[in-house]
Amino acid sequence: MDPMEYDEMLRYLVAAIRNQGSINDDLRTCIQEQRAFNRQQLEINADVKTTLARIEPLLARIIPTGENGREA
Repeated sequence: MDPMEYDEMLRYLVAAIRNQGSINDDLRTCIQEQRAFNRQQLEINADVKTTLARIEPLLARIIPTGENGREA
């Protein structure tokens, strides 16, 4: 291998390693934001389930459920 090629490859690797720290920081930030979003989503899902549980009995009383949509 030509010494110039070796030096060029070494410079590239050093630059990549220096940049990796910044990439890792960005990934950590993204993971933290995703975890916060997931927590919010869990709360929203729980609220939706609660609301649905309250609405379903009301709908059952309002909407007829007999054959062909009519009670006999």
